[in-house]
Amino acid sequence: MVSQSGRLSGKVAIVTGAGCVGPGWGNGRAIAVRFAQEGARVFAVDKELTAMDETLALIAQTGGDVTPYACDVTDSVAIQKLVETCIAKYGTVDVLVNNVGGPSRGGPIELSEENWDQQIDINLKTVFLMCKYVMPIMEAKGAGAIVNISSTSGIRFTGAPQVGYAAAKAGVIQFGRVVGVEYAKKGIRINTVLPGQLHTPLVEATLAGAQSAGDSERLLKIRQARIPMPFMGDGRDTANAVLFLASDEARFITGTELIVDGGMSAKCD
Repeated sequence: MVSQSGRLSGKVAIVTGAGCVGPGWGNGRAIAVRFAQEGARVFAVDKELTAMDETLALIAQTGGDVTPYACDVTDSVAIQKLVETCIAKYGTVDVLVNNVGGPSRGGPIELSEENWDQQIDINLKTVFLMCKYVMPIMEAKGAGAIVNISSTSGIRFTGAPQVGYAAAKAGVIQFGRVVGVEYAKKGIRINTVLPGQLHTPLVEATLAGAQSAGDSERLLKIRQARIPMPFMGDGRDTANAVLFLASDEARFITGTELIVDGGMSAKCD
């Protein structure tokens, strides 16, 4: 149920990528639901409204306030309309979570130029464009919190050649540092969450698409073996980290990163 004294009580939060490719706890779904539980009015965004069906159902169970909105957040004109619609509905934006993204395999030889551009657009340009049109609202009132979702792929090689994805996610990290410092005196905090190898619906879909059913369990075991903790987290772990950084509890935190990977990035090998 919604907490009447929740950490985001009364705040308006835009969450992009709030849908999911299947049942379970993807990052965007978990963030939207967790925010609603903590009292936020959630403006939930995804490219396809149907991708948010389960997200909306879960928020409804909590009694939370959510408005679904379909938008391609690589499109600046569409984003401007998104922001206008959110303001018309809720009057302001207090929190922005940039969660849209996805990997594509390949190094610089294998990855096509088209796929490289697509990786930069979906993983990095989306962050730039959403901030471009939301931050003036936050700046005008002298307050706001932005949390961008990067990946541990942005700081280390995680076992798959995904050069476009890794480069874009590294860009998200540096974007947060530079803009976080630039806007610190203007009351806007900008931080980045780096999820590691979580067990999410997107991972299940990727494994199913790339391997036979018989190999899926083996590949999950390989992923688990990279993690010091004895289990893989899921989107709820990402959501709790994002919630902290979006809340007033993190009032003195900006321009930095929070890694959510069960200790994987701390390993020397």
